Amino acid sequence: MKSKRSPVTSKPPRLRVGLKDVGREEFAAAVQEKLGKQRVSIMLDGSVIAFFKAKAGDRGYQTLINQALHEAMQGEQMEAMLRRVIREELHPE
Repeated sequence: MKSKRSPVTSKPPRLRVGLKDVGREEFAAAVQEKLGKQRVSIMLDGSVIAFFKAKAGDRGYQTLINQALHEAMQGEQMEAMLRRVIREELHPE
């Protein structure tokens, strides 16, 4: 017996800001303004996701990935600053 497919609706999902329905662009702008975050699509290794999900506990694993990326940025900035200071100390003008 063949299964009947339900009709596909082209209705976009409802997005709300406060008490009003808004379009996708307005919703994205409201999230950016409120949280300072931007939605992206990224491909990660399954082991990376499993690691962060296991580590996350009650918090969201995406929050931990975001935190790890911030720490990587800060570490890189710190390394660059230390290299500059060492160069200046070794070779004063």
